[in-house]
Amino acid sequence: MPTRSRPHALPQLPFLLLIAAVLLAGQPATAQSVYVWTDENGIQHLSDRRPSAEYEVIEQRAVAKPKDPVTMRNVGTEREPDYRFDNHLHGPVTVAVVFAKAENVVSDPPLPTLLEIPARGHRSVLIGPLERRLGWKYRIEMQAVPGSMGAGKDGVPLYRVPLRADTPIRIGQGFGGSFSHDAPGSYYAVDFSLPVGTPVVAARGGVVMDTARNFHRAGTDEDRDGPRANYVRILHDDGTMAVYAHLDYGGVAVRDGQRVRAGQLIGRSGNTGYSTGPHLHFSVQVNHEMQLVTIPFRMTDTKGRPLDLDGP
Repeated sequence: MPTRSRPHALPQLPFLLLIAAVLLAGQPATAQSVYVWTDENGIQHLSDRRPSAEYEVIEQRAVAKPKDPVTMRNVGTEREPDYRFDNHLHGPVTVAVVFAKAENVVSDPPLPTLLEIPARGHRSVLIGPLERRLGWKYRIEMQAVPGSMGAGKDGVPLYRVPLRADTPIRIGQGFGGSFSHDAPGSYYAVDFSLPVGTPVVAARGGVVMDTARNFHRAGTDEDRDGPRANYVRILHDDGTMAVYAHLDYGGVAVRDGQRVRAGQLIGRSGNTGYSTGPHLHFSVQVNHEMQLVTIPFRMTDTKGRPLDLDGP
């Protein structure tokens, strides 16, 4: 049976945040391994680092949480709000901002609006009363989607298989696979059946836009497990984005913002997130009208021979 993967449930999909007049937003802490040991005095220690002395150490995996690509905070005052949208990714993000509720308010730029925020950049929206003698109320809705709209119009690009030459190529599910590649967010995707820990390399050069590396479980609850897959997202020069998903716990070998070349090691395969078995999910995505969709691509093996990516 093909291995199930739901790329449209991964954390790189649109994020919808309902934000009232005052927002206290922060970036979730990155989870990691936690070490527990007892010293010679019987005192138990809990740390994110191994002890320097020789103790019997238990390594536990901390619980990770999906991170938001964009956060918003009011850097102004309650009377003169200045909402700042910060892009935490090393690539562009497009943000749609609308008034969900608006009574006697005006904004600059006028809402609704689309804000394209460059890598690690920010944009602002100023809000105030239309008529200052009257009361005013508002609520904002924000949707943030990775990528610039309009990318991916330069034909069907060629990629190399994201595996080393000594790794057998076994495609469990290809384009339009009936098991789970049946929606715009997953249609043009390939699942490579691989043992956990198999080296994964970049299929095309680019900049590491975003990663998730600290999830350590898989399951079939889409709401719970879907956003909890380890992945590497690489931004190409034409604005398209490749996603390498379901990597192993701690199996990401690159850092955010790093430029990589085709064939360079970027991680190791695993079985994390919404998945029924070990595999690598690969797709190329673009932001199409504020939706992440997959686009067709061509792929060769390490000897330059074309691969059949259709079905099953």
